[in-house]
Formats: sequence, C-alpha cells, structure tokens
Amino acid sequence: MTATTTLWRPTGPADLALVRRSGWRAWPPRLPDQPIFYPVLNEAYAVRIARDWHVPRDGAGYVTRFEVATDFLARYPERQVGGRTIRELWVPAEDLPEFNAHLVGEITVVREFHRAAA
Repeated sequence: MTATTTLWRPTGPADLALVRRSGWRAWPPRLPDQPIFYPVLNEAYAVRIARDWHVPRDGAGYVTRFEVATDFLARYPERQVGGRTIRELWVPAEDLPEFNAHLVGEITVVREFHRAAA
C-alpha cells in the first residue's frame, strides 16, 4: 500500500470543469502565464483562497481534496508563503503530467462558495 499525503486545491469554475472532464483524476495543464501549480497543505488556507479570491473574480470558488504518493512529493519542498499556516507546494507546470500520474484516487470537492444573489 502506498503512503499518501492529503493536499487541497482552491479552484474556480473553469478549472473545476476540466477536472470533472478528466473523470476527477487529473489537474488541467497550466496556462502560459501560470508557470506553477500550487496545491496547498491545509484546508483552511484553501478555503481562504476559494472564498476570498475565486468568488469575487469567478463568481464561485471550490476547495478540492486529493491524495498524492508521499514519496513522489519529496521533490517539492514545502513553501511558507505567509503566516505559519500559509503553506503550499510549487510544482513546475512541466511536471504536472507526472504529478497527475501520482494522484491516488479521485479529486473531490469538499467545500464550495458562491457570490451572493443581488
């Protein structure tokens, strides 16, 4: 049995549609202006991004949870990008196909946020 690490990813509706299209098994390729894929290391941080950034920009924000083989993740050191709990991994865009190959199970939506009706 492979040891796994739980990661979260805040995402907007467009990327979520692409994840759904993959059968909930892969993250979509990054756009040219997105050199890094950054899964986050705790749900609270993912909630903040989904709610406070994606909702105003996209009208909705989603928090996803997924498992990745722990031994594979060793190549991506944790990055603290703010306070003590603001931690993420930086996966270069060109590594994303290999990253996806090390997902264990499906990507699941665990929280969602929507812009309030006017």
